[in-house]
Amino acid sequence: MSRRTEEFAYDLPEEAIAQAAVEPRDAARLLDADGLSDHTFADLPSLLEPGDLVVVNRTRVRRARLTGRKATGGRVEALLLAPLGDGRWEALVRPARRIRPGTVLEFGAATAEVLEGPDAGEVVLRLDAADDEALIAAEGSVPLPPYFHGALDDDERYQTVFADRLGSAAAPTAGLHFTRRVLDGLAGRGVEVARVDLEIGLDTFRPIAGDTLDGHRMHTERYRVPQETAAAVAAARNRGGEVVAIGTTVVRALESAAASGRVEEKEGATDLFITPGYEFRAVDRLVTNFHVPGSTLVVLVAAFMGERWREAYAAALERGYRFLSFGDAMVVRRGEGRPA
Repeated sequence: MSRRTEEFAYDLPEEAIAQAAVEPRDAARLLDADGLSDHTFADLPSLLEPGDLVVVNRTRVRRARLTGRKATGGRVEALLLAPLGDGRWEALVRPARRIRPGTVLEFGAATAEVLEGPDAGEVVLRLDAADDEALIAAEGSVPLPPYFHGALDDDERYQTVFADRLGSAAAPTAGLHFTRRVLDGLAGRGVEVARVDLEIGLDTFRPIAGDTLDGHRMHTERYRVPQETAAAVAAARNRGGEVVAIGTTVVRALESAAASGRVEEKEGATDLFITPGYEFRAVDRLVTNFHVPGSTLVVLVAAFMGERWREAYAAALERGYRFLSFGDAMVVRRGEGRPA
């Protein structure tokens, strides 16, 4: 029987949603959900063991939010989600009312024509530009989350320190807490770091559709697990180390590449929806922020740690942890945790 969507909801007070980015990044709080002990993110290396492998998502956020007008004069905003080739892009537009195929949108020096949609605000449009990425970099802005009402002094604060592959419509937020000090601490602890790519798209912005999880279709996102990362996972397994995913996007990338039972070099598209009952093949431990109630991300966390997720979230709220994209994080072992 499919789980009901309401099972993954919880009460999130407005004041618990982070509206500022902590500096330095690694000063964010970190809850060890296995023992419900409080730390800062700078403590992460000491919470891991020599031989463990940390895996991060290195995708970089595109300046994908375009603001302009319809040719008829009304203001419009487009969030570019993924390129489809030949100047075509998957995008969310608002307001979607009166947007139809053939509608022309003007963004600064360029125009775009709506080719398909809207379907729940989603369209396919074609940019009229010699170089799409150059246009987006010049005319666009970083698409900060809709629940974040603060301001950033520098857009780079919404990029991770290892972001070098352009392609996401949102940041892999668990990675935002990393600093050179944390990376040096991991190396000194004997913990290796490997990288994957997963281009974060529509499901970061879209709630679960329907009363049960069966009613939700995950949006396809591009991912890549390189050969060196697959080899690093195998080596960690051989030496008895844990694979530590930094964020839910890393979980989805590694698990998508582990259909055979072990992580393999793989590149493609994934619509993997991880729900309770899923058999994890790749990831032993997860570092993740606290997510929007009733979202696919909370469902993944519940699949990973069982009903303990409620205890961890309740403790975080009671202790004043900051939630969502610029908030604090937790680290947790899969299931009931590894025995001492």
